[in-house]
Amino acid sequence: MSKVLYIKANAKEEGQSRTFKISDNFIEEYKKLNPDDEIITLDLYKEGIAPLPYGQLNELHVPAPGTGKDHPILKYAFQFLEADKYVIAEPFWNLSIPAILKAYIDYITVTGITFKYTAAGPVGLCKGKKAINIVARGGDYSTEPFASFEMGDRYLRTIFGFLGITDYTTIAADGLDVIGNDVDAIVGEAIIKAKETAKNF
Repeated sequence: MSKVLYIKANAKEEGQSRTFKISDNFIEEYKKLNPDDEIITLDLYKEGIAPLPYGQLNELHVPAPGTGKDHPILKYAFQFLEADKYVIAEPFWNLSIPAILKAYIDYITVTGITFKYTAAGPVGLCKGKKAINIVARGGDYSTEPFASFEMGDRYLRTIFGFLGITDYTTIAADGLDVIGNDVDAIVGEAIIKAKETAKNF
C-alpha cells in the first residue's frame, strides 16, 4: 500500500480552479485503480501556510536532535518524507508557482529530514518516490518563444530532484487565457491525459 500526498495550492474558491478540475480527476481515477492506497490531501491555503517565521531559520533548517513530528512547521517535512507519491496541483502565476507553494517548499526542505549534507555535497533523502505536477497556464509555455519564461514547473522539478525524487511527470493545460482558445477542450484533453497517467502512477 502506498501513501499519496496531494498538495493543493490555489487561492480560488471551491469549484473555480481549472487546475483542480484536472488534478481532482487524476485523484479520483487513481483511487479507483488503487483502492487500498492512502491519499492525504493538503490544501495549503486551508492549512494557512505562511513564510518561515523571522529569527527561527537555523532552528528549522537544522532541527535539534529529538525534534518530533508534533512541531508546528517541521511536521510538514516529516509528512513529506513519509509519503511514497506526490501530486502537486497549482496555477502558473507570474511565470512561477504561487508564493504559498514556495513557502511550503521552505517548510519541507530541511537538513536531516528530507536531505543531508555529505562530503560530496547535498544528498536527497526521498529517493525511490515519484511525483506528478498538474498545472494550468494562461499562455502556452510548452514551446518557444515562451518556454524559457517557464520557471514554475522547472523549479519544482529541480527542487524535487534535489530531495531525491527524479521520477517526475508534468501535466500542463496551456493557453487557457489566450483569446479564441477553446478552454473546455484544453481542460478536457488534460483530464484525459491525467486519467491515463494515473494508470501507471
